[in-house]
Amino acid sequence: MTKIAQQQPKHSSVVNIGKVVSVRGSVIDVYFDECLPPIYSLLRAGEGGSIVIEVLAQLNARHVRGIALTPTQGLARGMPVEDSGGPLLAPVGKGILSRMFDVFGKPIDRLPAPQDVQWRSVHNPPPPLARRSTHSEIFETGIKLIDVLMPLERGGKAGLFGGAGVGKTVLLTEMIHNMVGKQKGVSIFCGIGERCREGEELYRDMLNAGVLADMVMVFGQMNEPPGARFRVGHAALTMAEYFRDDEHRDVLLLIDNIFRFIQAGMEISGLMGQMPSRLGYQPTMGTELSSLEERIANTDTGAITSIQAVYVPADDLTDPSAVHTFSHLSGSIVLSRKRASEGLYPAIDPLQSRSKMATPGILGERHYRLGQEIRRTLAQYADLKDIIAMLGLEQLSVEDRNVVARARRLERFLTQPFFTTEQFTGMQGKLVSLEDALYGCECILGDEFKDYPESALYMIGSVAEARLKSKSKLFVTTPKTHAGG
Repeated sequence: MTKIAQQQPKHSSVVNIGKVVSVRGSVIDVYFDECLPPIYSLLRAGEGGSIVIEVLAQLNARHVRGIALTPTQGLARGMPVEDSGGPLLAPVGKGILSRMFDVFGKPIDRLPAPQDVQWRSVHNPPPPLARRSTHSEIFETGIKLIDVLMPLERGGKAGLFGGAGVGKTVLLTEMIHNMVGKQKGVSIFCGIGERCREGEELYRDMLNAGVLADMVMVFGQMNEPPGARFRVGHAALTMAEYFRDDEHRDVLLLIDNIFRFIQAGMEISGLMGQMPSRLGYQPTMGTELSSLEERIANTDTGAITSIQAVYVPADDLTDPSAVHTFSHLSGSIVLSRKRASEGLYPAIDPLQSRSKMATPGILGERHYRLGQEIRRTLAQYADLKDIIAMLGLEQLSVEDRNVVARARRLERFLTQPFFTTEQFTGMQGKLVSLEDALYGCECILGDEFKDYPESALYMIGSVAEARLKSKSKLFVTTPKTHAGG
């Protein structure tokens, strides 16, 4: 293992040495004869300080208990432990751009360590209320369904909720592609409990797309101890705060996956012997999540806009992890397995997703009214699906049949080919402006596409493409659903 001591600068010249008295997996008890290290101090043991421990509790006047941030193979009772004299640090500065790091700020992209960087503590307080901006502004993504029905807030937090395999990471990757191309800010991707394959693929994709120059990646992989996965989010936030506060740039912080942060905290809580709360979650889950989320804010110098993937265990939105995360978000994008099975991508459920920005004062009267009408049309269609399944479309009134026709065309128009899935679908990705998306929805609700086949609106950008496809009769068909197919 490379010597982490070489990466993390030493805090103090006075050496405080203790010794290991107990090793229980990742939980280490250390005895100090004179001075007890403060909470969150880093301790180092093993050859070259390769085993790193973070102090989480002072048990009595002589003993501390910590959690290992690295594997503990080779650690034994009686081994000396050195107090580093300070907390975990993260590198900040222009030198970290286009690089990939682990929780210790060590490069994992096989390139030399960045030069000209400062090291800052990962434990920072949120910005005070006096520095926060109260101005609400829309953050365009170029994805029709999100911009029209659940617009994101600049400097806000949006969650991507969904079970396994419904497209959270694909949607995040698409947003990086769209944002870095359009905005002049910095993107920071934080992988908490990521598969190493996903990290490698994302790095290669961003490199090929030419957006890596304004991007930083920080990873705490699945196979790493819970301590490393628990702290990698704080390390990424420290980097984001540097670009916001020192460089005065807007930052897009993408976290995949916030549930893994909660899960790592749950593992640490169990290892530390805390009494579990409902469904086995840690009793301090709300506090731990708040300490991370409240640092993501819009201030007078810049904004950190965060989009977070949230794995929902068993697709249950009442799970405590999902409920606690919901409370911090200004928008929530819920991904639906049913829509994914119908071939409607992105598989966002428009009726379960919401945004606090969807008010007439922020969006304007036209956008707000249109959004309400789209939701009402889709909700009516959802209510009629059972009748259609039992009796058939013919038994509906003429008015209801028109509602179904509009809703099905809206559903297909709100699908979109992604740049990041071109190699799988063979369809060129589309970036759609908010004006084009609103105009398309207005045309469909005004029955301008009543005589067009539904497939003409599937996987297109603006409605101009539907008219073009209809003339040339080039349609991409969607699988017919049971209800109304």
